Amino acid sequence: MSENLIVEIGLEEMPAYVVDSSILQFEEKTKQFLQENHLSFTEINTFSTPRRLAIQVVDLAEKQADTQEEVKGPAKKIALDENGDWSKAAQGFVRGQGLTTEDIYFKEIKGTEYVHVTKHTTGKKALDVLAGLKDVITSLSFPVTMHWNKFDFEYVRPIRWLVALLGDQVVPFKILDVTTDRMTYGHRFLGKQVELANADAYEEQLQEQFVIANRFKRQALITDQIQKIADEYHWQIDIDEDLLAEVNNLVEYPTAFVGDFADKYLSLPDEVLITSMKEHQRYFDVKTSEGKLLPHFISVRNGNQTKIENVAQGNEKVLVARLEDAEFFYQEDQNLTIDECVEKLKNVTFHEKIGSMYEKMQRVQADAQIIGEHVGLSAEELSDLQRAAQIYKFDLVTNMVDEFPELQGIMGEKYALLKGERPEVAQAIREHYMPISSEGELPASNIGAVLAIADKLDSVLSFFAAGLKPKSSSDPYALRRQTYGIVRILADKNWSFPFAALQQKIEETINQNERRYGIHLEDQAAEVRNFLKGRLRQFLLAKEYRHDVIDAVIDAEQEDIHQLFEAAHTLGKHLYDEDFKPSIEALTRVMNLGQKDSSETEINPALFENEVEQSLYQAVKEVEEKFPTQTVEESYQALTSLRPLIEDYFDQTMVMVDDEAVRNNRLAQLRKISKMALAVASLKDLVTK
Repeated sequence: MSENLIVEIGLEEMPAYVVDSSILQFEEKTKQFLQENHLSFTEINTFSTPRRLAIQVVDLAEKQADTQEEVKGPAKKIALDENGDWSKAAQGFVRGQGLTTEDIYFKEIKGTEYVHVTKHTTGKKALDVLAGLKDVITSLSFPVTMHWNKFDFEYVRPIRWLVALLGDQVVPFKILDVTTDRMTYGHRFLGKQVELANADAYEEQLQEQFVIANRFKRQALITDQIQKIADEYHWQIDIDEDLLAEVNNLVEYPTAFVGDFADKYLSLPDEVLITSMKEHQRYFDVKTSEGKLLPHFISVRNGNQTKIENVAQGNEKVLVARLEDAEFFYQEDQNLTIDECVEKLKNVTFHEKIGSMYEKMQRVQADAQIIGEHVGLSAEELSDLQRAAQIYKFDLVTNMVDEFPELQGIMGEKYALLKGERPEVAQAIREHYMPISSEGELPASNIGAVLAIADKLDSVLSFFAAGLKPKSSSDPYALRRQTYGIVRILADKNWSFPFAALQQKIEETINQNERRYGIHLEDQAAEVRNFLKGRLRQFLLAKEYRHDVIDAVIDAEQEDIHQLFEAAHTLGKHLYDEDFKPSIEALTRVMNLGQKDSSETEINPALFENEVEQSLYQAVKEVEEKFPTQTVEESYQALTSLRPLIEDYFDQTMVMVDDEAVRNNRLAQLRKISKMALAVASLKDLVTK
């Protein structure tokens, strides 16, 4: 017979952003606990609100499954004494398993006989096992924790009540001074204390007390209420998924309502209005069917319709106060000049070990020109890039960005246009922050893309030079995200980017102007390149390339990031070609020998002893001449075309002969092929079985 189990942790209000991850963790750890304790079940349902985390286990077995386990003991020669009697070792072994020597049998393992017993364990009742859920609850981890009262124990918020019911029976355990029972609590203001009849009644009884415990039902209810309002007024409401998830975890009983603000605030940029509503007040903005912002908003109350008009008026007053500030800041900022703002950046610290934001901009100007020239920007684009790099952080010292940091870059574009800057310059100012998340939107313009790369690359080089490198467990300056952004931009633009050469040129330029730029870039070339390749690996994994393909690409002796992208694409495309396996195996054999030769021996055709050596030499020479100007696909085809000659070569030629001159000549031949192969990928990393 099976029964349902409900376990609820009642808490003070949790921050909205921890609720979803916490309930998922609770579910996963409960599932693991039940599996480890051999308690079968059908499924686990989850419930969460700002004040509770709960799991409902459906059809939980009434007892553990009986288990049978074969246990290995000491070797036979240790288990028996010289008289053939059981030794103390054997007796102690079976006693530890709760058995006797009569249960012993021998099994041979790799030529040696060992004592074995079969241990039968009768399953315990579920009610006795489930007290261990205390450890599940206390093991949950959170990004923020606190302790309360006299306890040293830390948790996301103080635990106020615990429910644990198996069917209609309380599962007894205690955490700190809170003991499990069947009492839970409804909505803080609308509901009452609830005595649960059994584990099946949890969701329904809470709903009677104004708590929608199922987060999916609660979110669907919010969405339906917002859509009903939109349909009634013929509005367009683009529901932001992140905002919806946050609002959902702020309420237990949602009721959506409409609020208004004065038309005069529509003179502010849309981004200012939306940020004021979304980021600061958790409101949804409202637009016409054509996408024009309207002087209304939708919010969600944690409660019912009672006196909803008063709630709307209160929210309107709070929003208007913010919009008044925003309007004031917007007008004040227009009295500033861009040059004045740039000058103020001399007093804004980028990092105490690196220098000011102004000095960072000076470095980025130099970086951006080097990168822009390399990727082939036109003279006009380079001029716009230079201007953008001179001023691109100026909005950091404006009143608006000081109040709304989320608008940095966005307000830079707005103010730049107001001050008469070219649209291309203003767009680059906004785009240089992109992508703002690992998979966020990328810069659309070439100027914005170069400025974004230069800004992020400067951060990586500067922090590495200052000894502020990411650790395995922390990355306080988001260098991994910024470097991943560089990789994504390069992939999007298909730009050649020989990182080693560009890095050297940038470091030489910065170090020559150390006094002006505020920092000397230490030689971190190899370390930074490895860091970049780590992010390239992350990118290729996200594109679902095979692991061996990624290893081959990352291990290539190739510094151009674009070439590495192309290599992954080329190898991925040819993995299932009929000749892939023999071609890679032939080239791998070449590389295994060729990489053993670290000399610079030149190939001497006079030392060839058969026609195959000469044929391979001539073919390699032809491939080598075209290699620098070929695409990766063409290089791959050229290398694999050598397979028949390589196979004949190994059939008719002994490489490691006694004659040193002949041996070195043959190794030099293989080294040349290996070097070209490594410029594409470390082909020997590929799995061909």
